[in-house]
Amino acid sequence: MIPQSFIQDLLARVDIVDVVERHLPLKKAGANYSACCPFHSEKTPSFTVSPTKQFYHCFGCSAHGSAIGFLMEYDGLSFVEAVNDLARRVGMQVPSDQVELQGHLAQEPSESSKSVQGLVEVMETAGRFYRQQLKSSNAAINYLKKRGLTGETAARFGIGYAPPDWQNLDFAFEEPPAEARTELLVDAGLVIRNDDGKCYSRFRDRIMFPILNLKGKLVGFGGRVLGSGEPKYLNSPETALFQKGRELYNLFHARKAIRDAGKVIVVEGYMDVVALSQHGIEHVVATLGTAITSFHVQKLLRQTDEVIFCFDGDDAGRKAAWRALEDSLDQLVDGKNVRFLFLPQGEDPDSYVRKHGKNAFDELAAQSLPLSIFLFRELSARVDLKSSEGRARLVKDARPLLARVAAPGLALMLVKQLVEISGFSQRELEDLLKIRRTSFNPIRERLPRPKPASPYRWLIQILLHDPGYIGKLDRELLLPDPEYAEEIAALLALIEFIDAHPHVKENTAIPSCIAYFEESPHRLLLQKAESETLAWDSDIDLEAEFDGAMARLGNMRRKRRMTSLQNKALSALTPEEKQELQLLAVSWQGQPG
Repeated sequence: MIPQSFIQDLLARVDIVDVVERHLPLKKAGANYSACCPFHSEKTPSFTVSPTKQFYHCFGCSAHGSAIGFLMEYDGLSFVEAVNDLARRVGMQVPSDQVELQGHLAQEPSESSKSVQGLVEVMETAGRFYRQQLKSSNAAINYLKKRGLTGETAARFGIGYAPPDWQNLDFAFEEPPAEARTELLVDAGLVIRNDDGKCYSRFRDRIMFPILNLKGKLVGFGGRVLGSGEPKYLNSPETALFQKGRELYNLFHARKAIRDAGKVIVVEGYMDVVALSQHGIEHVVATLGTAITSFHVQKLLRQTDEVIFCFDGDDAGRKAAWRALEDSLDQLVDGKNVRFLFLPQGEDPDSYVRKHGKNAFDELAAQSLPLSIFLFRELSARVDLKSSEGRARLVKDARPLLARVAAPGLALMLVKQLVEISGFSQRELEDLLKIRRTSFNPIRERLPRPKPASPYRWLIQILLHDPGYIGKLDRELLLPDPEYAEEIAALLALIEFIDAHPHVKENTAIPSCIAYFEESPHRLLLQKAESETLAWDSDIDLEAEFDGAMARLGNMRRKRRMTSLQNKALSALTPEEKQELQLLAVSWQGQPG
């Protein structure tokens, strides 16, 4: 964990307006700033950024967060990556033992390990070298022309060429000295050291596709052989910079197109991405010679609400699609969609778009299968639905898959589809699947009747607005109450946070609160409570609000005590309890309930 003290210092130095304005055009709207929300499609701005409270909130889709949260959602960064990004902008150094490399916490660096910055510089130098070599290789240029690529497209994607020489990188570097340079090249995966200690270039006579991470840093390469050699595609190995199970080709450049389109298409090859982009389909990424992973799905769903996996229509394509489906189930939430596009036999995205054009590919993508249809189509194809045994097997096969679905709305719809296919009633099916009916009870989805704000919620909002009020809080009034259990738990967590970080009492707001509660079950409640303070007038009487909340808590405690005493038989009350009841009755007269 990154120390909370560091996160608070960081957010105190960062202005969220500057962070958001790097990506969105903001307009002044009273004390705040507004824009059309980048996280959902809208024509009327509902996205608000508060410079005083240092958070953003969308009244359309409820997106909410600090500067850290904005980078996580907008750029698809992890929490630690976002912290590192902001820290670099303001010249702060994240504690060295907390630095994260591509989603993993790094171990303490050993004497022999090289700095990450050194590896990045080596990769950038190699990338420039490969691009320069492409210009002087007629064979490589002719290959790309034969594949239909223009020079403009090759330049836009930074495509290069690795010459056939076994030591083709020797003349690419002026510094560092030869021995240290070799170690960096080996660590970066550009050079291989054999058992005899001799070194040679990993990529030879290959078209080179640079792989960028979400911060735009070159972390790896994919190389396509020019001739008939094997392997046809060769990727960088796992390094401190590069983990192919977490990276996606072209995601850095495609982010804006993905947001504009409201979806992303995932293909299997570099050339598929490049060809589709050249034909005007920009919202495309590719896996790096590996199957889709849950990390890929999570990363993509941070960027958009709809992911379309595009595969060849053969058996290998369907198997790859099924693996993608399995890795998507526990990442989905209601409102996010995963679909599957299967191309005609013998076609891949590159060949299809070159033959038929952009419109034909778009039409095909529009007919892609929703996850629910693909799921049951595949399961049904494996059994004989005409027999009782086949339908029973279908339910058995579906059970572990449905158990992984965390989205309650989607889970309910999948059960209903299984009811239709299997012939079981929903009650029978839920018994067979060992599903608690409450998990799929539509009554739970109904909105609760409006209730006046509880004093606990008032206190949450006041403490978020001005933590200094914690010194006036009578904590003995914060008694357990089943009706407000969730709000009480959130309030106690907030109090614990302020107690643990006394210096926040001196602030007029807690900009780091949302970051602190990122993994907390109270996050959504605190975010909603905080967003409601945007409607507060600048001259709001916080003192009166606080006193009113405390007075109401006092009345609630007296009422509960009165009820407790009145429920006892009169003969069972002690003299002290009888006197207490009389005093409570007197004090209760004229008090609001």
